[in-house]
Amino acid sequence: MNKVKQKNLHKPPSQMDRAVANDITNEIPSSFFKAIDKNTRTMSGKPGADYWTQRAHYDIDTELIPDDTLLKGSGTITYYNNSPDTLNKLVMELAQNLHKEGVPRLSNQEITGGVNLHYIAVSGDTLSQIQSRKASSGYTVNGTLLNILPGQSVSPGDSVKINIGWDFKIPQRGASGRMGYNKDNLFYIGYWYPQMRVYDDVIGWFMEPFLGNAEFYHDFGNYDVDITAPEQWMVASTGKLQNGKQVLQDNIYQRLKKAHQSDTVVSVVTKDDFGDVTKSTENGKVTWSFSAKDVRDFAFSATKESMWDATRASVGDLDGDGQENYSSINAIYRSSAPLWTNGAKYTRDAISFLSDYTDMSYPWPHMTSVEGGGIIGGGMEFPMMTVIGDYKDQPKNALYAVIAHELAHMWVPMQVSSNERRYAWMDEGTTTFNENQAKQSYFPDGPDADKQEMQSYLRITQTDLEGPIMRWSNFHYNGAAYGTASYPKPATMLASLRNLLGEKTFNNALQTFMDRWQYKHPYPWDMFNTFEDVSGRELDWFWRAWYYETWTLDQAVGKVTTTENKTEIVIEDRGQAPMPATVEITMADGSTIMRTIPVEKWLKGMRRTTLTVDGTATKVVIDPDSNYPDKNRKNNQWKQ
Repeated sequence: MNKVKQKNLHKPPSQMDRAVANDITNEIPSSFFKAIDKNTRTMSGKPGADYWTQRAHYDIDTELIPDDTLLKGSGTITYYNNSPDTLNKLVMELAQNLHKEGVPRLSNQEITGGVNLHYIAVSGDTLSQIQSRKASSGYTVNGTLLNILPGQSVSPGDSVKINIGWDFKIPQRGASGRMGYNKDNLFYIGYWYPQMRVYDDVIGWFMEPFLGNAEFYHDFGNYDVDITAPEQWMVASTGKLQNGKQVLQDNIYQRLKKAHQSDTVVSVVTKDDFGDVTKSTENGKVTWSFSAKDVRDFAFSATKESMWDATRASVGDLDGDGQENYSSINAIYRSSAPLWTNGAKYTRDAISFLSDYTDMSYPWPHMTSVEGGGIIGGGMEFPMMTVIGDYKDQPKNALYAVIAHELAHMWVPMQVSSNERRYAWMDEGTTTFNENQAKQSYFPDGPDADKQEMQSYLRITQTDLEGPIMRWSNFHYNGAAYGTASYPKPATMLASLRNLLGEKTFNNALQTFMDRWQYKHPYPWDMFNTFEDVSGRELDWFWRAWYYETWTLDQAVGKVTTTENKTEIVIEDRGQAPMPATVEITMADGSTIMRTIPVEKWLKGMRRTTLTVDGTATKVVIDPDSNYPDKNRKNNQWKQ
């Protein structure tokens, strides 16, 4: 830094040159513009006429062996190449290799050995591990990536079958506490099967490893999964249970049917049923069959000595026939988690609220919340399934909040499938915002959830720890920067954007974005462009200031001069992030005047502007409703 610039730092804020909130065109990667040229995306935020996504069908048999904390699996994956490209290789993920010795990771993980591959075959031909770069077929394992040379290319419009067998030891708190087991009565299994990596229209194969921090980027597919567990272990899963009558005791099955047709919560399994939940078999094992459509992942739980409450949730008119539709609701929990007696009710109410608020009906046959104390403290989402801590000795609204958050993920990223490994803010920030709307509706007399989120963001602005929202998820400067940029700041920005655009326009834009990108893969610029398209406003200054930079807002009442006939009020913009300023002026007779300084004033480089009103003012307040994240509200008002 030169001496001139050092001196400028000590000038009054009103005399400083301000940074320019210029457009973000140069920040958009060329690969995104290439997708526009190929007509798969548009600058309006709509998917292009030639947009495509890959799909897969997973047909899996798996067995959970609790005594050995072992999971065995085998399956056939049919991969459909819907792209216009010829694929000479296939890429899969072995997420459990996060727990293998020597594999790159961002935090300490239990070492269990990772995935043991028993066989891989493509189109009926068994493949061997590649030993030479000259090999024309085979596979290599590189950390959490499984690279396959199939021997024959997969042409556009073709499909290929991959047969694979594997097993792994289940970590106690696996994948950074997102799956695992607790005591001798609970398993929650996620990140568990060899899964196709995304091949998309912007970057092709997504090759970044799973490092344990940033979560998913997956394509949609259909699943048929048979899960074998010891009898009396109760299995819940992504997908619809196909053989409930065959695996559950008759009285349990009848209660479950009744519960899923009831608007009140029904106890399906109680303590009195422990030991007599499933039917008995000759070999002491029970196989549960599940089928799921249009999901981007698959998870399941196996519990022994857990209660099971169930009901149904209204999700609106899902199929457009004018009739109300419902989704089955389940809550599974142990007696060590007493707050969970409200779990089914909270799950039902959150699903109904979010279906209405997003104007996008929950699309799947059930939503199941599983108590996972000892595995996780907060919560983790999977399609139709979530695992959440026991929340013992915490207030009831804390459990509702985390359930609402994890269920809000059923919209983003479970339907609007963003890339969490690069842009965690797209799903976590949007989900946090939607969670706050759910909390505000459920606890109308409680604190303002949006303003609480704003304060959470503002705390980091008083430190040197913040990083930009748009920094890739695994490469934030520190944990505080990652957390703030992924959760409270983007949620606060959506609330601020709502105040900027007006609630009606904002809701229309957010709902339009979700509708456009349902079952697709949006990038950040698709979201930005949709908001601009729907609102009819140029918002590059907003994205630049709040998403690409760590600029802060600091508007202030600079000087107030009163005479007998008029009052002159100097409003200063001392921060770098530009926002409109709403000014409330209280006059000597008790009346109030509202004035708005448009953001365009600050975008022209101005640092101060003067408002003049007739009469004598006694009080001036900037942003009286605290709609925007001003970091220093002490200078937001003047009083005579």
